[in-house]
Amino acid sequence: MNFASHLDLNLMVLLVLLACGIFSHNSAVTIAAAVLIVFRITPLSEYFYLLQNHGLNFGIIILTIGVLTPIASGKIPGDAILKSFLSWKSLLAIAVGLLVAWLGGRGVKLMTNQPNIVAGLLIGTVAGVAILRGVPVGPLIAAGILSLIIGLS
Repeated sequence: MNFASHLDLNLMVLLVLLACGIFSHNSAVTIAAAVLIVFRITPLSEYFYLLQNHGLNFGIIILTIGVLTPIASGKIPGDAILKSFLSWKSLLAIAVGLLVAWLGGRGVKLMTNQPNIVAGLLIGTVAGVAILRGVPVGPLIAAGILSLIIGLS
């Protein structure tokens, strides 16, 4: 029996990502990799289908709650929201928000229709998070931009 037959490459990738998260002080990558390692090496692995089927939607819901919290808590007052339609910067922010949401929608379609590109998108996103100290919201937008480049409608 050779060494490669005992090597779990996916687990090794998760361990490398965990190390990158720790060394770059990026808690999002560290926690995500640690949770997935626990799932991978315990009987929780039977629930990977739940993470794969619902994790993205759950993550988007949590992110949206985080973004909307200042409105709900009153930190951003209602009159400030109304005034956002009067400032050119706020109008530009609205336009960029629309563009990003549209790109995200294209990204979901691309990732669904061409799953072979998901690994590259994830590697780029994780590298951006770990090395450039970015935020791991990039795969959908990256896939949306990629869909424009490769012409997927």
